[in-house]
Amino acid sequence: MHYPWWYVPHLTSPMLIAAIAVVHVLVSHYAVGGGLFLAVETGFARRTGDKEYLAYLFRHTRFFVLLTVAFGAITGVGIWWTIGLASPLATEVLIRTFVFGWATEYVFFVIEIVSAFAFYYYWDRLAEKTHVAIGRIYGVSAWISLVLISGITAFMLNPGRWLESRSFWDGLFNPQFLPQTVARTGGALLLSSLYVYLHGSLTLGDRRLHDLIARRSARPALLGAILITVGGVGWYAFLPESARAVLDAASVLNVLVMLIFALTAVVFVLLYLGPYRNPGWLSPGFAGALMLFGLAAFSTGEFIREAVRKPYVLYNVVLGNQILPEEVAGLRQNGYLAGGRWTRKILDTDYPRLLVDGRLDQDRMLALDEKDQIALGRVIFQYHCNDCHAIERGYSAVGPLIVGRNREMNLWTIEHLEQAHFFMPPWSGTPAEARALAIYLESIAPKRPGGMYPLPGGETRP
Repeated sequence: MHYPWWYVPHLTSPMLIAAIAVVHVLVSHYAVGGGLFLAVETGFARRTGDKEYLAYLFRHTRFFVLLTVAFGAITGVGIWWTIGLASPLATEVLIRTFVFGWATEYVFFVIEIVSAFAFYYYWDRLAEKTHVAIGRIYGVSAWISLVLISGITAFMLNPGRWLESRSFWDGLFNPQFLPQTVARTGGALLLSSLYVYLHGSLTLGDRRLHDLIARRSARPALLGAILITVGGVGWYAFLPESARAVLDAASVLNVLVMLIFALTAVVFVLLYLGPYRNPGWLSPGFAGALMLFGLAAFSTGEFIREAVRKPYVLYNVVLGNQILPEEVAGLRQNGYLAGGRWTRKILDTDYPRLLVDGRLDQDRMLALDEKDQIALGRVIFQYHCNDCHAIERGYSAVGPLIVGRNREMNLWTIEHLEQAHFFMPPWSGTPAEARALAIYLESIAPKRPGGMYPLPGGETRP
């Protein structure tokens, strides 16, 4: 309520966050698993004196640094930029709640950056033990970053005892912490092997090295698939009741859940039959198929994790439309438009007569002409609904959802949002504001399509 709205046409701001976040997650998990791979395999190659393998690992490190440090940093900044604009209140709460956690994560992130560059740029200039130790420092630091971020993202879905204690540790070690940490660790191991397989199959001509990499990366990948499955089962077991209800009520989400397990099973079987039992199968086509299956499973999981928090952005803490649950009653009494810094400024500038002793006068608002009702309804939509809905076209657009509905039907739905759809936030304004929003929705409703059962009296529009 105290931040300006940000409208992303057609796509909506949550979907823009999802697009950037999924790309970042697919790279950041490789940053963890790939760091562990490089640390372990460099130590193995130095112990065995395998110079050809060391040469490949050096080339792979260059690819690793470019993808994870350069591109990963860009997408990471992109996430902060989009969530700060799309969900400023939720971002504020996460920053304030986990100040110590963010500071700790930033320390380990700096260690990651320094050790990654030292590992690559001082490849032949350091003693072997020192070089391997730097690789291990990177791998451990990256995994600790994963643990900390897993705790914070898990908090968004189930804050657990934090709601009563407001303790940092209760917030971090929430009911979802362990399942998501296990699943993300498994994802890091699996994705790193898939990246290695794709890179190796495209760049290696040496059959011995090809088969060596296929065999040595198969077990971490198989372990990763198992951890993803175990973590996913734990994730479902610790879902809050209403989040599970959202999952059960949306058929597409049920299909996606089954798709995750099916894709993970396919990847596991292909890994076992291919790199583990028959390393020669690892052609660029086979590696590419493995990568596509793995990316699809992981991306689907991220989408479902975001979808089941409704009606919240932070479960039981911040509603999806950037309102604290405890603010709803006051906004219903005093007026939604009068309750926010930016909406109040609009009233002060354009409709000062609607304010009486700092509260919205309903009778005066109901007396406005239709043009002003539509203008205020549009403002209410942008602040109350825009965080989840596009307007006429796009993701979850309101226009197609209200085809065939008249003003009174829309009005009832607005005033009973959480009853009409239990995964929507409650209406947080006065009856007069609800009517203005209903009039605005009527103004943007598409024509009733032909071929439908006719309305009484031959009406063709809602």
